Amino acid sequence: MGKLIVSLSPHAHGTDSVEKNMYGVLIALIPALIASLYFFGLGAAVVLCTSVLACVCFEWLIAKFILKRERTTITDGSAILTGLLLGFNLPSNLPIWIIIIGALVAIGIGKMTFGGLGNNPFNPALVGRCFLLVSFPAQMTSWPVAGQLGSYLDATTGATPLAIMKQAIKSGNPDVLGQLPDSFSLLLGNHSSQLADGSLMGSGTAGEICAIALLIGLAYMLWKKIITWHIPVSIIGTVFVFSGLLHLASPVYANPVDVILAGGLMLGAIFMATDYVTSPMTAKGQIIYGVAIGFLTVVIRNWGSYPEGMSFAILIMNGFTPLINTYIKPKRFGEVPEKK
Repeated sequence: MGKLIVSLSPHAHGTDSVEKNMYGVLIALIPALIASLYFFGLGAAVVLCTSVLACVCFEWLIAKFILKRERTTITDGSAILTGLLLGFNLPSNLPIWIIIIGALVAIGIGKMTFGGLGNNPFNPALVGRCFLLVSFPAQMTSWPVAGQLGSYLDATTGATPLAIMKQAIKSGNPDVLGQLPDSFSLLLGNHSSQLADGSLMGSGTAGEICAIALLIGLAYMLWKKIITWHIPVSIIGTVFVFSGLLHLASPVYANPVDVILAGGLMLGAIFMATDYVTSPMTAKGQIIYGVAIGFLTVVIRNWGSYPEGMSFAILIMNGFTPLINTYIKPKRFGEVPEKK
């Protein structure tokens, strides 16, 4: 008779790992990567390559020489993902030295200061992006026009769809919204409409231009069960509802479909807000988290200083994630409900 060995629980293990999930998200970002290279060419390639390489290098240097760790985590995919998401949140004409500063802040302050992956309270890529937005507002709000494949620093820039929406609200003139591309063009990333002053419309950051590419990534992650539907659907649904109410109240507010397809809403809802470390653990908590992000995004976009509010909304709710996890917990197995 063989020897019976009983190990400590848990006895069943899943197949998920940090590496598997990180590289799964990177695979989901491939359509958006292809779209960014298609629309911005050289500029997107320089920004994205610089951001990824800088994030990986800074993580290795900090782990090796500051934290004195024998093993580094640059192979788990998290630094690559942070670099790619940071690059997707930057204009495709941003100078290399500013990108490197953003990568240092994202990895050094947003991630490694708290102990590395799994300990950071805020999304590192958004920490880097918001730092650059506050520190270099002129460079971070200069948006190249799509189609200049061979241009980088000398790319022609223009106002984005979100800037047009903001201008309509400030001026109180709904006719300004007539300069926006139609919804189908926003879905595909075709922003090259002509503005009233004769200039072409800018196309935002490298990763947000093509909504259909981001939706393909969402479908892949849902299929592979890398994320659940709760956060992206609650964010997009909340923005649609509140933007729709504003549009019904006054024509100076853009229709909710255009609001969802413009700017970084899709990128943030699908790939940034769903970060495992900085989002709530339970389905109910994720819905509350998503609704709050959607509401804050609408408020900041319409009445804040910046046309875009997605990054700030996610970072604000990252700070509330521990509170949500404290008060919204799953029922423990075997728990006897209290009799009232």
